[in-house]
Amino acid sequence: MSIIQGMPNLGPGLRLHLNENTAGCSPAVLEAIRRVTADDVATYPDYEAAVRETAGLIGADADWVALTNGLDDGLLLTAIAYLMPKAPEGLVTLGALPVAPSGQAEQILVLPTFEPYIINAKALGARTIAIPSDADFAFPLAKVLAAISPNTRLIFINTPHNPSGRPVSEADIRAVIAAAPHAVVFIDEAYHDFQGVHYLSFTREFPNVIVGRTFSKAYGLAGIRVGLLVGPPELLAPIRFVMPLFNLNAVAVAALRAAIADTQFMPWCVAQARESKALLYEALTRLGLPHWKSETNFVLVNAGERLPEFVAGLRAKGVLVRDRSKEHGCAGCFRITMGPVEHTRVAIAALEALCAKP
Repeated sequence: MSIIQGMPNLGPGLRLHLNENTAGCSPAVLEAIRRVTADDVATYPDYEAAVRETAGLIGADADWVALTNGLDDGLLLTAIAYLMPKAPEGLVTLGALPVAPSGQAEQILVLPTFEPYIINAKALGARTIAIPSDADFAFPLAKVLAAISPNTRLIFINTPHNPSGRPVSEADIRAVIAAAPHAVVFIDEAYHDFQGVHYLSFTREFPNVIVGRTFSKAYGLAGIRVGLLVGPPELLAPIRFVMPLFNLNAVAVAALRAAIADTQFMPWCVAQARESKALLYEALTRLGLPHWKSETNFVLVNAGERLPEFVAGLRAKGVLVRDRSKEHGCAGCFRITMGPVEHTRVAIAALEALCAKP
């Protein structure tokens, strides 16, 4: 059997399993792609306009942002920059030791988590300290603080959290940053558009904070692959050093600029996700399915022992959801993406049909 890169293709169905934007992308994005010329394709892309427009979107200076080939690319580059045996000079000036006392750089994260965090560190020979979340996926602040040591180079804080959809409080984030001035605190804001809360100001307030974002979710560019790192130029310098010179292709640059320029599409998607969550919460409560309130475009649902039946049954009805049951605290759980209300109504109807079975 051939090994094919990427996620397995589950076949036809409403794609509510990968937190994509099932509304698609802005029509302006498609128009921009159609305007890409043969010369654009045949020559290396110029990033200046895209960088400046992205910086303008978030109110940052251009040298405080770095565009990446999806946020996954940004996570990998950050790991390469900060989890190698020798610490970057910029981090040493913040108090990091040039070489970790144990001989192995460490990162700290909370479970369940985004698996690439762990894979990247393993590939680099770094150590991951994985701390289980508290009950109901609460952020285990005391345990995170206790894990910080002179070996710590990188701490991931995912807020709102995937797969629970719960946010990490500002007080907890501040406590971690204060306790680890010698380490990079990476705030993963992949779903911040749906919450309306962000921590970009922390990149100015603290010299050891990087914020990561993606245009895959609310902007609908998952197939294009555009991510964003925001942080002090001194922290981004080691990342830029290992970043491929032309990491974003010309089509992605055109799509990004068009997505940013359309000020209507993204807010509409966020509003649709919010309305969809309200509808789903009501249905799940009525059907007796435990779930967690979410600040993202997805909801984690506990189907208990009926999980295999729900995942397979929904797929048979043309609705794809993500089985998360093997992760910490997620036994019996599946995750379902919230997009346009019309899609959510289809998913609810399928859930109702399954629950009606004897």
